[in-house]
Amino acid sequence: MIQGLTSNRWTRSVAVLTCIVLAVTLLPATPLSGSAPAQAETVTLVPPGNRSETQPPVSPHAVQRTRKTRGSFEGKYSRIYAALKRDRRLLKRIKKVANRYAIDPVHVIGAIVGEHTYNVDSVDHIQAYYIKALEYAGTALTFEHKGEHVADFVQRPQFAQCGTQRGSFAVWTCRERIWTSVFRGRTVDGTAFPNMRFGQTFFQPLYAGQTFGLGQLNPLTALKVSDAVNRTSGFKKLSARDAPRVYQQIMNPDTTLHYMAAVIRSDIESYRRIAGFDISQNPGITATLYNLGDAPARAAKLRLVNRKRAKAGQALQLPRENYYGWLVNDKITELRALL
Repeated sequence: MIQGLTSNRWTRSVAVLTCIVLAVTLLPATPLSGSAPAQAETVTLVPPGNRSETQPPVSPHAVQRTRKTRGSFEGKYSRIYAALKRDRRLLKRIKKVANRYAIDPVHVIGAIVGEHTYNVDSVDHIQAYYIKALEYAGTALTFEHKGEHVADFVQRPQFAQCGTQRGSFAVWTCRERIWTSVFRGRTVDGTAFPNMRFGQTFFQPLYAGQTFGLGQLNPLTALKVSDAVNRTSGFKKLSARDAPRVYQQIMNPDTTLHYMAAVIRSDIESYRRIAGFDISQNPGITATLYNLGDAPARAAKLRLVNRKRAKAGQALQLPRENYYGWLVNDKITELRALL
């Protein structure tokens, strides 16, 4: 298992840099991901490499999925790496799209490799995703729960505060948090709602827990960054009323790359703006956030932790990678070689 691997010499050497802080004034900017709960005054560079010498424990779900297919993490990593290496056209598109969103393309590579190593059975040929994308054309899939469409559900009075939010990211993030705090696992207005995430309940009609495409995106995630992709790439905005098109956009490798890049860019901006960390030089951290989701909330939590540490005279706590991001950093030399 990959869990037993140790960092390479380069990774260990850069760990020494964790004590080096690059503090600069944060310039005002229009965030890609919408409004933030707070704004940091300074920005600290998170150096490349892993903070942990050995890989953190792998998610039990990832272990179970891999055991069911009688595979291994090493085998799945090798398969997706080989598939990417063969597809020079896709690699060129990754670099082009990453440049458009002003991110290092290795962040996108890391997310693809992480997803296919841990969260989905790897593929031998990327072309399979193009074929799957065509299968969603003309389908009758809708985003609903027990006959109630999500577009109607979010018109309930409990979601009124979300109407003041600007941008698709802020609006859908607000709705997701209202679901969690008011509806999830509770009975509201005589209706019992499942103890599942918003995305699982309304946005995965085939079966709960499903993500799609090369980047294994949840339709809700794609809806969140729809405005950013529209502004940056000119794609028509996604609508919760048009589920088949949402699926096609995230299933087609040529289009899903734009949504992946928008998510990564949004996560980088959230950590810079909210937590005061520049994570753009650490693909393992962006991969961790891509895996876990809800970067603004995680950045806000880290900001509070570091406020307490500052009051106690302690050093900053840097963002840390999970098992998924650790692999990306540990394999960074190989991943960059693809580019």
